[in-house]
Amino acid sequence: MHVIDNIKTIHDGWGRFHLVTMVSPDGTRHPRQVEDHGDAVCVLPYDPERRVVMLVRQPRVGPLFAGRDALLLEAPAGLTDGEEPADAGRREVMEETGIRLGELQHAGSLWSMPGCATEMMHFYLAAYVEADRIGDGGGVDGEGEEIEVVEMPIAVAARQAASGGITDMKTVFALQALQLRHPALF
Repeated sequence: MHVIDNIKTIHDGWGRFHLVTMVSPDGTRHPRQVEDHGDAVCVLPYDPERRVVMLVRQPRVGPLFAGRDALLLEAPAGLTDGEEPADAGRREVMEETGIRLGELQHAGSLWSMPGCATEMMHFYLAAYVEADRIGDGGGVDGEGEEIEVVEMPIAVAARQAASGGITDMKTVFALQALQLRHPALF
């Protein structure tokens, strides 16, 4: 069995960064780096009557650091912060889009970057109607998220995901999950 040995924390802030040694069953030692910030959640809100999805556009430091366009079109997402994933999903959607959600349909729980991070992302699909948008969204004041709320036809979002216009992996997965579970919407 593989085990972790020799954990050295090199940063403890929003996330924790560790240098660790992974030991293989034969005793071989492998130095690794691990980012640990806990589980996350991603929710794709969709209106089945109007056949639209609610996404957000915001600047992301990873693509910017890699020399690419910082603005990504995404499904609402965030850390669970110790909450049950569905509760965290409802909170994130309210903060980012202003939509009050009821029932969520679980679409899977997947490791987002198992080679270097501890994050398991919990995915949900959530139907809403226009009356469920009770706030402006845009994120939490003081967090510098710079969120723009974007409602778009499901078919347009699916085409953008297929053509590379939507490049966020969690959003592409959520759109594909919606298509598999509710093909008539497409």
